[in-house]
Amino acid sequence: MSKILVIDDERAIRNTLKEVLEYEKHEVDLAEDGPTGLAMFSERTYEIVLCDIKMAKMDGLEVLSKLTETAPNTPVVMISGHGNIDTAVEAIKKGAFDFLEKPLDLNRLLITMRNAMDKSTLMLQTQNLKSKVSKMYEIVGESEAITKVKAMIDRVAPTEARVLITGSNGTGKELVAHQIHEKSSRSKGPFVEVNCAAIPSELIESELFGHEKGSFTSAIKQRIGKFEQATGGTLFLDEIGDMSLSAQAKVLRALQENKITRVGSDKDIHVNVRVIAATNKNIKKEIDDKNFREDLYHRIGVILIHVPGLNERVEDIPHLAEHFNTIICKEYGMGKKILSAEAIEELKKVEWTGNIREFRNVLERLIILCPNEITANDVIAYALPVSGSNL
Repeated sequence: MSKILVIDDERAIRNTLKEVLEYEKHEVDLAEDGPTGLAMFSERTYEIVLCDIKMAKMDGLEVLSKLTETAPNTPVVMISGHGNIDTAVEAIKKGAFDFLEKPLDLNRLLITMRNAMDKSTLMLQTQNLKSKVSKMYEIVGESEAITKVKAMIDRVAPTEARVLITGSNGTGKELVAHQIHEKSSRSKGPFVEVNCAAIPSELIESELFGHEKGSFTSAIKQRIGKFEQATGGTLFLDEIGDMSLSAQAKVLRALQENKITRVGSDKDIHVNVRVIAATNKNIKKEIDDKNFREDLYHRIGVILIHVPGLNERVEDIPHLAEHFNTIICKEYGMGKKILSAEAIEELKKVEWTGNIREFRNVLERLIILCPNEITANDVIAYALPVSGSNL
């Protein structure tokens, strides 16, 4: 059942629509003109709006414009007894979900309503999914070190500048990359991630730039590379310090000329991507050791963001503990555990070599193995794999 608002200055049309839609088990409210309909829409939540175009107090297209401004995800179906192709095209351009002519074909009306409900459901699911993804990549903490990182993200994200993120394993470099993407003008585009350390050197070029069928023994079909997949969005090159020198040369060309060439082809393909890179290596040392191209470093390192290790921001441990406690307990379908003040102090004493990733694993271990309240003794027993009585 959906809540539907009908805006029409003809009482007979309003009543007919109400009767038909209520028969289909929908909840229907009626408005006799545009201003009344907008006022009702501001007070209640509607899944679908049916709106006449020719009305005395306010034109239906004006109502449509105001509705799409305040609630762009709500499907608005325009109806008119004076319809023509130009009117229909204008309505669709202004954001209408569909256009129906009077006298209304009830079968067409019901099909349109069903499609509009499907769209509303899909939009709601998408919003929920985006909310979960945003929560997943949230940067937690209020320490001075992490506050500086957040401030840098806010300043850099709206630009097109390339970013190089440095930091030890498990510090959250991927979270920084996601935050930059989500806060940029490319947020509606794809976020494509490549783990350069996980791909063999002989396959990295195919992974990044794609290949043509038959270009090498196992190339049984054409492949679109990550640069093309990320067009209009962001390409995240994780662990770029592990990329082969030959691949580095091609990445440099792609950044310089905004075009790539698939393996086995001589055709240039223009790409429009923002590149964010990350590494846990000392790139300056890698340059000195001839393992990394200095000219590529200057291309990708327009903005440098260093993510501090957890030992540099121990004051964030209470916030991180609360954050992971909520997430992990929800994942396991259990009530939140209580972490005593003494337990938090013990967590602050741990040498976090694996940083946030290790900290999350330890919290998960404590939540699984401990009763409702996690104590300092529990942390001593279970915080490290080689400690305590759990062996």
